[in-house]
Amino acid sequence: MGSVDKTLFLLSRGGDTLIVQIYVDDIIFGGTSHALVSSFAEQMSKEFEMSLMGELQFFLGLQIKQGLEGTFVHQAKYTRDILKKFNMDGEAVDQKEFRGMIGSLLYLTATRSDIQFTVCLCARYQASPRISHCQAVKCIFRYLKFIPELGLWYSSGSSLSLRGFLDADHADYRIDRKSTSGTCQLLGTSIVSWSSCKQASVSLSTTEIEYIATGSCCSQFLWMKATLSDFGLRLQVEGVDNALIKGAIESQWTGLIALLV
Repeated sequence: MGSVDKTLFLLSRGGDTLIVQIYVDDIIFGGTSHALVSSFAEQMSKEFEMSLMGELQFFLGLQIKQGLEGTFVHQAKYTRDILKKFNMDGEAVDQKEFRGMIGSLLYLTATRSDIQFTVCLCARYQASPRISHCQAVKCIFRYLKFIPELGLWYSSGSSLSLRGFLDADHADYRIDRKSTSGTCQLLGTSIVSWSSCKQASVSLSTTEIEYIATGSCCSQFLWMKATLSDFGLRLQVEGVDNALIKGAIESQWTGLIALLV
């Protein structure tokens, strides 16, 4: 069982590895040996009533295309479904429909980092949406209408090194003067995690907002390294020592200052 994700299970037998991921009553599994994978499928079929869907192509609204050069993950069908669900030519939506639109778009950001910032910005107005907010959300839908198949590409030749980038504005949100942090983490050349969120407190300086953003980025690094270790991978974050990252989280401001220097 994984140390971070308790729905992740791994089995090592000789030089081969079997990886099993469980979500409610769905199971994704794969491995480095066809015999090991076939043996697992056969044992599960004896214990439970289950249907084997073959190679993973569609899962929880995500579409997956696997090839020798890499894996492409996108949500083209889901994009078309929500475009059809929320009629672009209809009347202005009420609060319930506005929240439904935001919820649908937030799930779409699982593969569409290009809309992360705008969707999260519109999500701040769910308590009392106005026509202008609805119009802004529909602009996102219009953008999606022309490029529904944009997704993520994970190259099979990418190196196993972690890199991260972060930025933050200073009191840019005019209503409560809170800052917005933006971070992204890459495994080799492939982006695997990203976020755009309003900070919980009002910062008094640009230095303070950078500390908060850096702390969030470091926390994600620690989680990613723990998860990768479950797969038997041991690696260091590029340019930053692991102990320094851990110290940055544990000692907060002192560690973060050392990290930035």
